[in-house]
Amino acid sequence: MTDTLRAAYRTMRTIRAFEERVRAEFATGEIPGSMQLHAGEEASVAGVCAHLGDRDAIAGSHRGHSIAKGVDVKGMMAEIYGRRTGSCHGKGGSTHIADLSKGVLGAGPPLICGTALAAKQQDTGGVGVSFSSESNQGTTLEALNLAAAWNLPAIFVAENNGYAEVTSSSWSVASDNIADRAAGFGVPGVIVDGFDFFAVHEAAGEAIERAREGGGPTLIEVKFTRYQRGLDCLAWFRARVTESGELPGIVLDDIDAEVAKLVEDAVAEAKAAPKPTRADLETDVYASY
Repeated sequence: MTDTLRAAYRTMRTIRAFEERVRAEFATGEIPGSMQLHAGEEASVAGVCAHLGDRDAIAGSHRGHSIAKGVDVKGMMAEIYGRRTGSCHGKGGSTHIADLSKGVLGAGPPLICGTALAAKQQDTGGVGVSFSSESNQGTTLEALNLAAAWNLPAIFVAENNGYAEVTSSSWSVASDNIADRAAGFGVPGVIVDGFDFFAVHEAAGEAIERAREGGGPTLIEVKFTRYQRGLDCLAWFRARVTESGELPGIVLDDIDAEVAKLVEDAVAEAKAAPKPTRADLETDVYASY
């Protein structure tokens, strides 16, 4: 259990440090495109991805999802800077990072229906996990319906921080709880405290085990508020494990220092890396089979 807790903290700290550095770098104007931050939602993705391995795949639109699934931090930073050494060779940008070798597909709930169907047909025991926000997109509900109809090993995680970019969920969502929508598709709907890694870890573990055993999909609503407006899941985790004696503070301090150096090195290497050339424009467009 100690190794699990140490790994969970490292994942959450890496996401937080990465996002905070990206926010600072974006303000300089050196990073192209737009930027939506994942800071404050670390317990959600870390709690879910702690149960996943190489046979599993995820779809999500934030760097935190990719980090938790094992995508190289330096490659991600280079991608955000639009460099050839990036995870997608500088063509994906900040919210479309993908790494198929790590089972990271990019954004879009329908994608995990494909991977879940493949896992079911090939009997690998793998699952597909979708991370989305308030789940108002039609493709999200269509994917949930398909997963239910075909009894796919798929998990839909709705990370509900109360807003869709700048629109309050109270204005845009017709139900009090996103998880209540699960009943319309005949699948379990679970609500969990997004500040509590342990609560997310337990709920996700049950849903993923059920999916692996042929029980079909689950909709998990993870509720929290944006980092700048609410509680800090990292501080909560640190207090919990140090007060219980499960991990000493010095271990967490060492992780903080290691992660800080990793992110610093990632930024330096990204800035020094070459940009794509005109000749790169038509590469990575078509796949050869």
